[in-house]
Amino acid sequence: MEKTFNPHAIEAHWYQTWESQGLFTAPKLTEHNADNAPFAIMIPPPNVTGSLHMGHAFQATLIDTLMRFHRMRGRPTLWQMGTDHAGIATQMVVERQLAEKEQTRQELGRDAFIDEVWRWKAESGNTISQQLRRMGASLDWSRERFTMDEGFSNAVIKVFVQLYNDGLIYRGKRLVNWDTQLKTAISDLEVITEEEAGHLWHFKYPIKDSDEHIVIATTRPETLLGDTAVAVNPNDERYQHLIGKTILLPLTDREIPIISDDYVDPEFGTGCVKITPAHDFNDFAMGQRHSLPSINILNRDGTLNDQVPEPYQQLDRFAARKQIIDDLTALGLVEKIEDYRHPIPRGDRSGTVIEPFLTEQWYVKTDELAKPAIEAVEQGQIEFVPKNWENTYFAWMRDIQDWCISRQLWWGHRIPAWYDDQGNIYVGETEAAIRSQHDLSPDIALKQDDDVLDTWFSSALWTFGTLEWPNMPKELRGYHPTSVLVTGFDIIFFWVARMIMMTLKLTDEIPFEKVYVHGLVRDAEGQKMSKSKGNVLDPIDIIDGIELEPLIAKRTRGMMQPHLKEKITKQTKKQFPDGIDAYGTDALRFTFLSLASTGRDVQFDISRLAGYRNFCNKLWNAARFVLMNTEDLPENVSAEQGHSAESSTHPVDQWIWQRLFTTSDTLCQHFEQYRFDLAAQALYDFVWEDFCDWYLELCKVRLYQSEDETAKNTLKHNLNLLLEHILRLTHPMLPFISEEIWQQLKKPLNLAEHSILNTQFPAAPSHLHTEKSTSDIEWVKEFVGKVRLMRSEILIPPGQKITLILKGGSSEDRTRLNTFEKEIHQLAKISEISWLTHDEKAPNALTQWLQDLEINLPIKGLLDIEAEITKLNKQQNQIEQDIKRVTGKLNNPKFTAKAPADVVAKEQQKQHDLEQQKTQISQRIEMLSAAKSE
Repeated sequence: MEKTFNPHAIEAHWYQTWESQGLFTAPKLTEHNADNAPFAIMIPPPNVTGSLHMGHAFQATLIDTLMRFHRMRGRPTLWQMGTDHAGIATQMVVERQLAEKEQTRQELGRDAFIDEVWRWKAESGNTISQQLRRMGASLDWSRERFTMDEGFSNAVIKVFVQLYNDGLIYRGKRLVNWDTQLKTAISDLEVITEEEAGHLWHFKYPIKDSDEHIVIATTRPETLLGDTAVAVNPNDERYQHLIGKTILLPLTDREIPIISDDYVDPEFGTGCVKITPAHDFNDFAMGQRHSLPSINILNRDGTLNDQVPEPYQQLDRFAARKQIIDDLTALGLVEKIEDYRHPIPRGDRSGTVIEPFLTEQWYVKTDELAKPAIEAVEQGQIEFVPKNWENTYFAWMRDIQDWCISRQLWWGHRIPAWYDDQGNIYVGETEAAIRSQHDLSPDIALKQDDDVLDTWFSSALWTFGTLEWPNMPKELRGYHPTSVLVTGFDIIFFWVARMIMMTLKLTDEIPFEKVYVHGLVRDAEGQKMSKSKGNVLDPIDIIDGIELEPLIAKRTRGMMQPHLKEKITKQTKKQFPDGIDAYGTDALRFTFLSLASTGRDVQFDISRLAGYRNFCNKLWNAARFVLMNTEDLPENVSAEQGHSAESSTHPVDQWIWQRLFTTSDTLCQHFEQYRFDLAAQALYDFVWEDFCDWYLELCKVRLYQSEDETAKNTLKHNLNLLLEHILRLTHPMLPFISEEIWQQLKKPLNLAEHSILNTQFPAAPSHLHTEKSTSDIEWVKEFVGKVRLMRSEILIPPGQKITLILKGGSSEDRTRLNTFEKEIHQLAKISEISWLTHDEKAPNALTQWLQDLEINLPIKGLLDIEAEITKLNKQQNQIEQDIKRVTGKLNNPKFTAKAPADVVAKEQQKQHDLEQQKTQISQRIEMLSAAKSE
């Protein structure tokens, strides 16, 4: 092995080896039982346009850890790989490329444009697949799927036709989120709503046949032209006399009624609300309750259409807003304008303000589909982890609305509906099938619907569509329902719920048995990572490292605002003055796992990576120690000793085996409960403390001081065997370093497997009895720990030998001291141990107690007592000054009255800690003074 661990030298090599040998390929199923049930996870399909971000890397780490763990437990495993065609995102990418060549998709035509998209995918659409490989993701690449593949596309079309024939898909005119730049409907998930500075305009609406007017407040003046009513609360006494009267809508020649509705909040604005059913979701619902007309005033590009007075036609909506305000001001109908912060919805791709827009779209009726989906969770067929997310699921599902599934794009699954000249709709898998089914004459022209299906529609079929539904072969049948879905909480409704509904409807099966909901990856301060904030981290940069200037260039690429570019540059220089170190994949994975508390957002602090890189180095160095000290082991020893945990009967060896199997059981429990953070901590503690800090140190006495060659060879074999088991424990979380070291043990242990992937996760043999050894070694650890504590108190150099004086204790204590005399002397750096009788008194010494055993460390001669007392007096003086300052602050009524409670509590804790330090130093000075006088 190399002297230092270099992850880049091994990661690419081992991943290529695993993949080329087909080690991730799901085995074909013949028969299986409960003890060997298949374990399957479908990857939440990343967008084909995407590149790996921290959320992807985090999620891939969690899933891969589960897959490797269950694979090593002997279960047939399938981690289904695939990507989503990402209708909007992909179309935007290709359109931008066309724009660079001064072309548009309209000029190319639909078919030629689709060919361009497929060309782009072939050249650039596998970036994220390669990056997932860098994370060590053990996906079944032989079964990779794409939502626009022929087989999957056929399944999507078949589902649409079946649901239509079952009366669950219909075409209707309703409000949708409309992106005026992309000119398509978009889902709620593609809308980002944040508070922005704006205005609240108060307009006067004249009442017909009256000198009165009513004042409404609005943030969107342009929608005035589509008003069809003004509503007040029926219990608002101010407006009781106006209900039923009509208003002369300014700037138009229309009259609209004043209606009453409980929805109106009398406290908001003036208590009067303009109702625009075609341009507000709440108004649309109110319009339906009161049978109000819906007047759409917008074109698809956000300009005003011919439903508005001529002066405003073809004006952009924001230009129309300005003109309307000017015109109302001239008419004296603007009462006031207030500065106002309010939520603004913007398209996540285009950045443009989203409009509620009345259009003809295709919808799925969800009431009938939702009921069995709710029951599946209520009855425990599907379990959410953590369970509290079930409440979120139920809240959404019990208030579900019909699902808009059409998009005004070219890239995607084209809706299998055709229209004749009379407007009749024919739905079928192909035009030929429709003509045959309806016996249509060839003379009847049919035109296919131009729209495509929402990407979420095809993604809802993911668990079974990827398994070749509807003709799922026997060898894949056992992988469905899948075992668990690993996903973020933000898509519980958009994806998780829809998969449950669609899978139950189309297969009569649940899609998965559990839904593990993880948090989102945020920065160290808990803020969402975004390019505008300059806090985005690229997992590949963390793995490979990146220098400062390329990092700045990456973070500011495409930024048009100079002030924002300057701000991000300063932030980056401050946070990463030397760029980002190369940490390797294993360290990044272990960091993710250590942060994966159930259901909580992950606050990713890059400084934590250093500690987990050190953990990898610790494991590497421990392995080098083992391999260097066992290289002279005769070849026949492994064959004679075998691969049993009882190859050595020495109590130290029995103790470490007991700790290993306890850790193995702990890891199994944590993985089953999706407590990756606890699993990571358990592994860390065992490897670092039990194995490296204690076991290897305890072994050195036998390795270097024993003259019994047989016993030494047994120990050496045990070291190899133990290290091999530790690597198997480690592999699901740290796949690369564990494989590299494991390969070094193949020959000395005569291992038959090609890869650590093919080995079994360690499990305790039923006949292992180590209770006595365990209690003995834990006693030794506690004894040595107390001696080390006393050494640290008076700063004895690590290599300096000491003497101990013991008193009391039990016969078992003396037996243990005799049995492990060499180990204790070596670990605690002890030259001599003596005993006092019951009546004798120990000299001035530091003292620790181990139950009834008194452990004394005489301090005379170990340090310059005079100099130590002088140093302690100086510390005492400083602490007294600090106590005086804090006490003065706490005795100041102005401070305690005005300071926040947490600040006051912090000062009180500081005072308490300082008083404790003062007491401890006083005791040490007293002890040293007594020692000086002896």
